[in-house]
Amino acid sequence: MDQDLKDSIMGALELVVDPELGIDIVNLGLVYDVKMEEEGKAIVDMTLTSMGCPLAGTIVEQVKSALADIPEIKDTEVNIVWNPPWSKDKMSRYAKIALGVQ
Repeated sequence: MDQDLKDSIMGALELVVDPELGIDIVNLGLVYDVKMEEEGKAIVDMTLTSMGCPLAGTIVEQVKSALADIPEIKDTEVNIVWNPPWSKDKMSRYAKIALGVQ
């Protein structure tokens, strides 16, 4: 995948906001990897801030919706993974400031 497409994908994913924290999933460090298959399928490996997140389905649907607007993407698969475990260390400086995390 070229850098422009990866930038477009990450930019679209920044529009997906974790409803509980009010910060996007990219700055929270929830997106671990994005791959593109030749037939236009995007595969997003991501995690959630907690295993029991009641909004997991909502976030997955928002990811699919955000990527649907990118012409190169024909389909999106979202894999929720738990390794490596998410921690506040994965958050961007912006997210840490916004949430008052040290």
